[in-house]
Amino acid sequence: MSLDIRTAAFGHKKIFSAIISTFILLWASLSSPVNAEETKVSVSHGFAMHGDPKYPADFTHFDYANPKAPKGGTLRLGVVGDSFDSFNPFVIKGVPAAGVAGFMHDTLAKSSGDEAFSEYGLIAEKIEIPEDRSWVTFHLNPKARFHDGHPITAEDVIFTFKMLTENEQSQPFYKAYYADVKEVLAVDERTVRFNFKSNKNKELALILGQLPVLPKHYYENHDFAAADLSVPLGSGPYKLKSFEPGRSITYERVKDYWAADLPVNNGFYNFDEITYEYYKDHTIALEAFKAGEFDVRIENTAKNWATAYTGPQFDKGNIVKEQLPESTPSGMQAFIFNIRKDIFKDPKVRQALGLAFDFEWTNANLFYGQYARTNSFWDNSELAAKGLPKGEELEILNRFKGKIPNEVFTKEYQAPTNPKPGNIRNNLRKATGLLKEAGWEINNGKLVNKKSGKPLAFEITIFDQGFERIVLPFVQNLKRLGVDASLRRIDTTQYINRIRDFDFDMIVYTIGQSNSPGNEQREFWHSSRANVKGSRNLIGIADPVIDELIDLVITAPDRESLVARTHALDRVLLWNHFVIPQWHLPYERIAYWKKLAHPEKQTKVGSDLSTWWIK
Repeated sequence: MSLDIRTAAFGHKKIFSAIISTFILLWASLSSPVNAEETKVSVSHGFAMHGDPKYPADFTHFDYANPKAPKGGTLRLGVVGDSFDSFNPFVIKGVPAAGVAGFMHDTLAKSSGDEAFSEYGLIAEKIEIPEDRSWVTFHLNPKARFHDGHPITAEDVIFTFKMLTENEQSQPFYKAYYADVKEVLAVDERTVRFNFKSNKNKELALILGQLPVLPKHYYENHDFAAADLSVPLGSGPYKLKSFEPGRSITYERVKDYWAADLPVNNGFYNFDEITYEYYKDHTIALEAFKAGEFDVRIENTAKNWATAYTGPQFDKGNIVKEQLPESTPSGMQAFIFNIRKDIFKDPKVRQALGLAFDFEWTNANLFYGQYARTNSFWDNSELAAKGLPKGEELEILNRFKGKIPNEVFTKEYQAPTNPKPGNIRNNLRKATGLLKEAGWEINNGKLVNKKSGKPLAFEITIFDQGFERIVLPFVQNLKRLGVDASLRRIDTTQYINRIRDFDFDMIVYTIGQSNSPGNEQREFWHSSRANVKGSRNLIGIADPVIDELIDLVITAPDRESLVARTHALDRVLLWNHFVIPQWHLPYERIAYWKKLAHPEKQTKVGSDLSTWWIK
């Protein structure tokens, strides 16, 4: 980590550089935890989490991109939010502007959208990795450069890694994500090697490929931790053109973008400009879209999709409605408990409160029956735990008998159901029994703790006005239990800050998942992240069993084991009732003005607007 070769060294004599490079290579090999018997090392254009990558070394473009797509025009997008006050998405302060991370900063490698988890070189022209995955070396493309023409070098990679994992103001996600990196070394000016603490974290080489590379020479004169509107220096396909806080931000395509002709970018980034317009709420945004103020809208509200996408522009075919299939885990959208709060520490209390949510009534009356109930953190995929555990999964869970809920072994998890939508009496009766077992009783119409006499009272915090109609019926059902629940809606900035500080009782939140779970699970559930402000362990889970299950997922040797180990983790999370599951869709609802076109093939996650174009 401490090795730091300046780009000023470019002027050194070749013989001196060769000596230094040889010394560093020797040092790297001696300090690496590589198995002495290791013999196989591959140097490739890309690699996969399990097996071989789909695309060969001579591929020209991803299948879901159109290499003949025309360039030009402006893509206008809508964002629901109050505003932004930062162009720095890498620190915990501020509200970053839409698009700033994805468009302005290139990464070492680029994931393909039609594989479970494979990456191909971007800034890194070649990727070198041993069979046991105990280290990875990235050979940087000599053409790679920042927008000011400065070449991207190994010292930029080292600087970025150090800032993201060691700076106190950085998003804590990075420290957890890259926790198993032992050291990073500059082999030469364009070669950087990461040595790992062990060879058990099979995903680590790939997630290092996701590292955005920031310019060290720029941050020598700018505060990395600043969360303000200073225009950053990037290396990606777009750069910032103009902005107006509270209103809009516009990016322009870099005319001499260094990576424009790489296979991983062929057919991507077709718009000359991309503008984000900010709107206060979804209702205003929808009307603005229908009036032609922006071009694409992904609809998250079932009622709107069923009733609001009508009118002359739809009748004439000027606006197109599509449902694009998704074949990736839906993730978990849910009411999230903050179990740091005493009232939520007992799983029986959490289970009881979940019985008060009438999904069937909500789906029928508010969603036009469009949604499916979510019963897994990896629903809509093979990673979702179903039936009863068996095989490797059962062997794993048997190790923890007595430390995990017994239901893990005897019942398939099913979120509470209500056969008679609107008549939730039976579920409330069950909830009352669970609350009584947990030490709560009704006193003057209020549910109070038998020992302390304190009421069971909490606040559900949201920022999206559209969720009020969903939360309020839930609140009314809770009141029938004697629970003093209330709804509070706050602005986006305040909401983000309160989540970062874990300053909430219950929120509506979505925990996204991928087809290849790994290191990010630490950030979601690991005890080391439970009290790190800004982490994604919003629930506050600190359970040694779950910690061990996370490690098993991360160290899975093959796809079969990864599926089994994910099932085990999924099942334990579900039966601890950390969340009240809501719903999901197996497809994406998207509407766009007919001037736009997209490739026939889509990614596993639906639309990728970076592959779209103007007809």
